[in-house]
Amino acid sequence: MTEHTPGVPLGAWLADLPDERLIRLLELRPDLTQPPPGSIAALAARAQSRQSVKAATDDLNFLQLAVLDALLVLRANTEAVPLTKLLELIGDRAAGDPDTDTITAAVDALRDRALVWGEDALRVAAETSSALPWYPGQVTVEDTDADVLAERLGRIDDAQSELLHRLLEGSPVGRTRDAAPGTPPDRPVQRLLAAGLLRQLDAETVILPRLVGQLLRGELPGPVALRPADPAVSTTSPADVDAVAAGAVIDLLREFEIVFETLSNSPVPELRSGGLGVRELKRLSKTTGIDEDRLGLILEIAAAAGLIAAGIPDPPPNDDNTYWAPTVAADRFVESSPATRWFQVASTWLDLPSRPSLIGARGPDGKPYAALSHSLYSTAAPWDRRLLLEVLADLDAGVGVDAESVAPALIWRRPRWAARLQPEPVRQLLAEAQAVGLVGRGAISGPARALLAGASPEDVIAAMDKALPDPVDHFLLQADLTVVVPGPLQRELADELSAVATVESAGAAMVYRVTESSIRRALDTGHTAGDLHAFFARHSKTPVPQGLTYLIDDVARRHGQLRVGMAAAFVRCEDPALLAQAVGAIEHLEMRLLAPTVAVSQAPISEVLAALRDAGFAPAAEDSAGRIVDLSRRGSRVPPPTVRRIYRPPSRPTAQTLGAIVAVLRKAGSTAGGTRLDPAAAVTELQQAALQRRPVVIGYVDPAGVAIQRVVEPIAVRGGQLSAVDQAAGRLREFAIHRITSVVAADD
Repeated sequence: MTEHTPGVPLGAWLADLPDERLIRLLELRPDLTQPPPGSIAALAARAQSRQSVKAATDDLNFLQLAVLDALLVLRANTEAVPLTKLLELIGDRAAGDPDTDTITAAVDALRDRALVWGEDALRVAAETSSALPWYPGQVTVEDTDADVLAERLGRIDDAQSELLHRLLEGSPVGRTRDAAPGTPPDRPVQRLLAAGLLRQLDAETVILPRLVGQLLRGELPGPVALRPADPAVSTTSPADVDAVAAGAVIDLLREFEIVFETLSNSPVPELRSGGLGVRELKRLSKTTGIDEDRLGLILEIAAAAGLIAAGIPDPPPNDDNTYWAPTVAADRFVESSPATRWFQVASTWLDLPSRPSLIGARGPDGKPYAALSHSLYSTAAPWDRRLLLEVLADLDAGVGVDAESVAPALIWRRPRWAARLQPEPVRQLLAEAQAVGLVGRGAISGPARALLAGASPEDVIAAMDKALPDPVDHFLLQADLTVVVPGPLQRELADELSAVATVESAGAAMVYRVTESSIRRALDTGHTAGDLHAFFARHSKTPVPQGLTYLIDDVARRHGQLRVGMAAAFVRCEDPALLAQAVGAIEHLEMRLLAPTVAVSQAPISEVLAALRDAGFAPAAEDSAGRIVDLSRRGSRVPPPTVRRIYRPPSRPTAQTLGAIVAVLRKAGSTAGGTRLDPAAAVTELQQAALQRRPVVIGYVDPAGVAIQRVVEPIAVRGGQLSAVDQAAGRLREFAIHRITSVVAADD
């Protein structure tokens, strides 16, 4: 095939492909199946439309987009370009970068997507230029070092800066007479051209180079190389990575429980616009002791997993407002094994359709983003997280990265996503991944690899269960009444210890403290002094301090001397003097003595208990049989959400469905009498008719499947649509290109 030939039309090239290649095309470009095309011609037309081409380039890497850029420079959108010419151009542009086989593999990947077609001579769709994330030619033609450009940008004056920013805010291409030969060299345009900060297209047209635009926007310049850079900055053992990730999981799960307990005791009101107010978030952060950024991440994951929700709590508050509180799913979550809980948290984070890192930052309207609000919604966030983990998974086990090293690798993988893959957003993604236990020391963990690879939930949970340290069944009592826990406690033991001690510091080794109030809390729930002595003696690996023994006995001796029951409430005590002292201490409740050992009050039992405790007494609540009962407030719960905050990508057609579509395409081709409309030729014919204002007769299949003919006068062809005046109707109409079956001049 010689130069300056149109090459094989896409429709004819598709028709000659084997069925498995067509099925592969539809797998890679599922938008072509909605609705299923009725013919190869319709498939070809749809595949060349602007919207479809742009969607197909979204997941291409820099090398593949650079190949498209080079083909556009060689004008493959208008004529066939020999493969050898492409290899020669890219080889000259990046000597020593990818070898011929690598570039050929990139061409094959583009052929699989029908973005490039032809064998020895290649063509691309006319809409390819609109799908590139840069102006065509800016990768193939430009080859200036970014550091050199940055240094030159630092020396420009105000006039030059104003000119560059004008091109930055609008189109990178501008027309000016100052670009013409003979223009005085002191003009801003000429000085910018001489510095390489502008590039000349013709005598009156200049373009802002891609790297210059990126530097002006404060973005990471590039990519430039056709081969990705190695993002590795550290290496450690896989076991160390898993251990660090497991430690992060232990901390995170503990914080989930703290959040549930806090919201259970004090539900937080929902904003009228939805979400959690800035003040409420700060207050919740102070109460839980969890940093606001980390707390925002926990809240977003919990809401997406249905563990917390906004609703009317049970028991109901005194108003009709909705509150954020745990759901019953939170109770099941807490009772599950640590590895099972981690799996739910990690899989939820992967598909989380929001960006928790934005919480507290100000949006375009100047208002801060609220936690749990719709303003954080982003369907792109799950794709960014998976891309990060995929890049890490491609590295050897134990190889770590940081934001500065991995951001260029991410952008190389997805140049179209560059704006959201800058170092700062990537740093936030890495921080979240490390908090969730998917990354440790900048490297992907073993359980995360299994999750990303699509392993069964049982296998992923087993991998994390292996990474987590075995639960311990003991603790270490200290003389200062602190309890050191050298690892994650068994669930039952953790519940028992929490009932009699308060968390003082968290971490790999948690520290609890036993106090008078914590012992009284345990006694309130029905434990006896003997129970507590036995508990500490049974589980402590160190001797029980004598001070703890004395403290338990002292609190137990005073606990329950005053008994509060229901009158509305009554107080009884075997010591008349103590009862008289108690009645005098809570005069505001109008307590009165019925007998030396019994007093009654019209105040509810909960108020009497609280007032006596505030006055320094240690009362106990009792039932009608005189048994001590726990009247502590039950946690609030809200109904589970009806809609989960999880993003699921559109389902892709099955292999069976794709096979059926291809079978229909083959059948349509075989019944067409050997004639088929070439979409590229049809578009060309319609464009020519539009330029000449010449009417044509088009064959058209309407949405109902009815074939019709119309005499139209084309006005414009763009975005897969023909705008034309329907002469019969006397009005402007839009026709989908892929539904046009024939184009014939009206005077033929």
